[in-house]
Amino acid sequence: MFFSLLAAFQLVTAPPARPPSEVYRGRENEVVVRTPRIEDGEIELDGRLDEPVWGRAALLTGFSEYEPVDGMPAEDSTEVLVWYSPNAIYFGIRAHEPHGAPRATLADRDKIDGDDYIQILLDTFHDGRRALVFGVNAFGVQSDGIRSEGGGNAGRSNDFSGLDLSPDFLYESKGRLTEDGYEVELRIPFKSLRYQSVPVQSWGIQVLRKVQHSGHQQTWTPARKGAASFIAQSGTLDGLRGLHRGLVLDLNPVATTKVAGAPAEPEPGWSYDATPELGGNVRWGITSNLTLNGTVNPDFSQVEADAGQLVTDPRQALFFAEKRPFFLDGIEQFQTPGQLIYTRRILNPVAAGKVTGKLGGRTDVGFLSAVDEVTEADGRLHHPVFNLLRVRRDVGAQSTAGLVYTDRTEGSSFNRVAGADTRIIFKQLYYAEFQSAVSFTGDGESTRAAPAWQATLDRTGRHFGFHYTVSGTHRDFEAQSGFLDRTGVAQAKVLNRFTAFGPQGGLLENYTVYLSLDGRWEYDRFTAGRVPDDMSFSANNNFSLRGGWHAGAQVSIGSSRLPTGLYDGYAALVGAGGAADTVAFGGRERIPGASVQLSLNTPQFQRFAGSVSVTGSRDVNFDEWAPAYIGLADVSVDWRPTERVRVNARYLHQRYVRVDDHSVAHLHSIPRLKVEYQLARPIFLRFVGQYDSEWRDALRDADGRPILVAGDDGVLRRSVEMRRNDFRADWLFSYQPNPGTVLFAGYGSSLASDAFTLRDLRRESDGFFFKISYLFRM
Repeated sequence: MFFSLLAAFQLVTAPPARPPSEVYRGRENEVVVRTPRIEDGEIELDGRLDEPVWGRAALLTGFSEYEPVDGMPAEDSTEVLVWYSPNAIYFGIRAHEPHGAPRATLADRDKIDGDDYIQILLDTFHDGRRALVFGVNAFGVQSDGIRSEGGGNAGRSNDFSGLDLSPDFLYESKGRLTEDGYEVELRIPFKSLRYQSVPVQSWGIQVLRKVQHSGHQQTWTPARKGAASFIAQSGTLDGLRGLHRGLVLDLNPVATTKVAGAPAEPEPGWSYDATPELGGNVRWGITSNLTLNGTVNPDFSQVEADAGQLVTDPRQALFFAEKRPFFLDGIEQFQTPGQLIYTRRILNPVAAGKVTGKLGGRTDVGFLSAVDEVTEADGRLHHPVFNLLRVRRDVGAQSTAGLVYTDRTEGSSFNRVAGADTRIIFKQLYYAEFQSAVSFTGDGESTRAAPAWQATLDRTGRHFGFHYTVSGTHRDFEAQSGFLDRTGVAQAKVLNRFTAFGPQGGLLENYTVYLSLDGRWEYDRFTAGRVPDDMSFSANNNFSLRGGWHAGAQVSIGSSRLPTGLYDGYAALVGAGGAADTVAFGGRERIPGASVQLSLNTPQFQRFAGSVSVTGSRDVNFDEWAPAYIGLADVSVDWRPTERVRVNARYLHQRYVRVDDHSVAHLHSIPRLKVEYQLARPIFLRFVGQYDSEWRDALRDADGRPILVAGDDGVLRRSVEMRRNDFRADWLFSYQPNPGTVLFAGYGSSLASDAFTLRDLRRESDGFFFKISYLFRM
């Protein structure tokens, strides 16, 4: 009798069985979801899926393996619940983990790569070209951004290199660990989304899960590697109706104070200069798919210095990512092949405004206008003015055609760039991409025009892929509103990829080899049909092993020709004493090279992860245009002693040794340490210390003769030993409950010494930094 009553009680209290029509199994191709609209649903966002409304939600399950081997059933069970109210869409996640406790930390925003996590990709325009990404770890810590199709990576254009975590969205999430995994709840308000202006909508949806114990990535729909688009393989949230954004108006006033310290001159001591500033941002959702942004005196918001980089070829410019909130909102609308728009060219704008969104459901548009801080040109002070326009039209199912126009004006000087591009996807495996652009640069008296162009053909097969590209940039082509790592060159690259998959459960899960033939010309030599100035052939072997281990081995051979113009200010000294004389710097016409690179990445263990890359080569020392033995090392270690503490240590090292006498010509070392303590989800303390130490011997050419270098006055002087030892330390307190509402307080100090060591450091500058802003969402 007792057991009968108990069974009856369980039947009454248990949630009702979900109808089969509301269960969508990705592996059975049940990927069109009839998403329930629930107006009376109420939940407490606590990471517990125990409210009755979750029993009425659609259930997404039946995940598949994607990385490193696609096409197999997922080893780990995942359930995603979804429903929506008039104002927001809700997701509930049950991630089962039978292999032990998930990797989970109380991390800062966008810092969950070392954790188990879930990403929800929403293609709100359902065009297979771009998706909003909402990521969460087991505690609900957020990592969000934009995933865009385009470019391609060596015949693997469906990898995750198209994910940009810079944009931040306003949504709520909370998670918790359970006995067999973790649960997370998400609420994404429609105010935070852009979507179609139609009464009944269909959105693309994909769910990706990263499992750290195995290093695997799993997807809800059975995404294939042998496809030119990842987003186009998503499922569908169908029949969305009655979505209410309401008024979308965000006001974000910002106050900053910088106190810069430097040695007092001529008096001994230390002086400080305070510069308080007020600014602000405004964001207005004109329609559900068009947004207007404005800013006055935006702060740079770079609370962590750019990480140091090693230079191996002085002809290549270094790239640093955009970090300012105003420029990050809608930044995906300004993407172009060849990066003809680079907003960090706008150094410190007085004011700026932009419009981004989608017109007519098929045309992406982004327009930005900015007035920069005062600079001197033509002997007078001017405010540089930028106008940037990007338009891209959807063509067919997945192809696009676009236009770009940029204009930078400074007094009577100007630089304008106009270009057109297209990306055509065909037979699901191939895409072709073309771009042509011309720049017009003038100084008030004359104008010069120059072209730039590129063409790419890519095949993304499961076992075989290729990426063939040819591009050229005239030496007079300028993109003062874009980023070009080098001008005056043409390049052709042929890359073939071969992939083999190991047996399920075997030691080797994936083996991929990239065979690459690369040629680079000075632009005039390319148009004249000459042989490449720089040429190389490489075989890059990559191994994915059971448990999340990755290893690589690359062998390269090639040669480089003496660059035209790079050493115009150089001469060589011959003879000694009164018989000494100078001769034109020349050196060898061509220097052969060869290199071997080995790399290893560990899995993400519970408390530790690491990577190491070592390269040994006989190649060009560009300081002297002479052959050298070159050693490069990059070692990184992540240590998480607790769920609140994260430590990252990285060491970069570069060494050049002359071939003739084995003397050291150049040393460059950059150790960097970052320590973070997360007091709570929105609060952390951080220390970053970076030591940049560089030494270069007095220059001499390949024949051992001293090199003379022309100074600014044109006088040739014998080069001398160069030594630089800089240490930078930054401390930061951060409180950021949501994007836009922040409080930063920090201190940074720059030190230097004459010795190749951390001893005897002297303080050269320091500063205090304070920022407070608040997001008012109407």
